Amino acid sequence: MRIARFSIDGNVAFGVVEGEPSDPDGPVLDIIKGHPFAEFERSGKKVPLDRVRLLPPVLPSKVVAIGRNYAEHAAEMGGGVPEVPVAFFKPSTAVTGPGDPIPYPPFSQEVHHEAELAVVIGRMCREVPRERVQDVILGYTCANDVTARDVQRAESQWARAKGFDGSCPLGPWVETELDPADLGIMCTVNGEQRQLGRTGDMVRSVADLITHITEAMTLLPGDVVLTGTPAGVGPLSVGDEVAVTIEGIGTLTNKVIKRG
Repeated sequence: MRIARFSIDGNVAFGVVEGEPSDPDGPVLDIIKGHPFAEFERSGKKVPLDRVRLLPPVLPSKVVAIGRNYAEHAAEMGGGVPEVPVAFFKPSTAVTGPGDPIPYPPFSQEVHHEAELAVVIGRMCREVPRERVQDVILGYTCANDVTARDVQRAESQWARAKGFDGSCPLGPWVETELDPADLGIMCTVNGEQRQLGRTGDMVRSVADLITHITEAMTLLPGDVVLTGTPAGVGPLSVGDEVAVTIEGIGTLTNKVIKRG
């Protein structure tokens, strides 16, 4: 099931995406009663997907991201895979949605794309055993861990490099029925392929990461875990259109603009 968050006529709602772009009338949204973090009903009121503005699929209290979880990416960054997962935060103000701009931060001269599988948490959880991880997951979406690489190199903490406004595009929706074990993941810039990998190449699985993170902190409904990026990260410039595509989910597209 694909669950989208959207706005139409000034109202914000969640809906189940039905159909495909190839359908004669295109996909539609069946608006749901309530929210997806509890039992809900479809209203039966449907609107064409092309009539709404898709929003970030969730508004997380926090985004917990994992660094160097693909061996080839760790190597291209000049190091090996860490002995334990390296976690960092992206603030809620970094989150932006499909089609929204990525403002190029004025304090950086080297902003990079990082295509990632994002895990959306469905219920409050802490100290989750590995065998129960699936019980706390709502689903999966596409993410771009946009990074000011020069700032990351210059500062021992990554708060500014990873957490600037617009540095965490998410979308286009949450896919709830998906096995994350071995999905194709791709990033293009202006239609040119930059990254191509599979989630099966992750050093630590989704279950490993959720167990590790929840040893330390409580995750809330709507929180997001970024699982790392495959090799091929590279620069973005003002005017670029960057797209993250993940098998079984869809494509998240954003354009880079000059921050005013």
